[in-house]
Amino acid sequence: MCNEYRFQRPLHELMEEFSRLNVPFDWAGGAPNLEPLASIRPTDPAPVVVSHAGGARLMRLRWGFPGPRGPVINVRSEGRHFPTGRCIAPADGFYEFTGTKAPKSKWLFEAADGGMLGIAGLVRDDRFTLLTCAPGPDMAPYHDRQVAILPRRDWAAWLGEPGEQPPLDPLPAGSLRVTQVR
Repeated sequence: MCNEYRFQRPLHELMEEFSRLNVPFDWAGGAPNLEPLASIRPTDPAPVVVSHAGGARLMRLRWGFPGPRGPVINVRSEGRHFPTGRCIAPADGFYEFTGTKAPKSKWLFEAADGGMLGIAGLVRDDRFTLLTCAPGPDMAPYHDRQVAILPRRDWAAWLGEPGEQPPLDPLPAGSLRVTQVR
């Protein structure tokens, strides 16, 4: 399952995406520096967007809930309701690996339209995890699971009221562009 992704977009692009959805950012202490991250791996600190006072706040949290056998980086979403602690991990690509021997083949998945991806996640204390769902047609040839990517129209609802939750379904065919990295 996804154990590496990237986010290399500048802060103003993230702000514009949420502004189009009428979700204002709250900058406690001023807007943060947001350096490009070509590789985000488990336990790395990464930007996540959380709900805050009718808008959103960008936080930098560590990827992976503490677990008995290492960090819990992915949680299955099927049949579950997440009333609180929801977040969005912004990404402009994520990686999957295929093969049985090192070095495995590495595949980059990006939005087919070149836009930003919003991966559904959960926050607990100073950590976050990514939610997963069944693979869509673009992912199925590479893996039997995929990160739950929220359509842009659902970002505000995912961060919204605790009782409401948009579906966490696989994306339709043609939503992701796949490139072999190695």
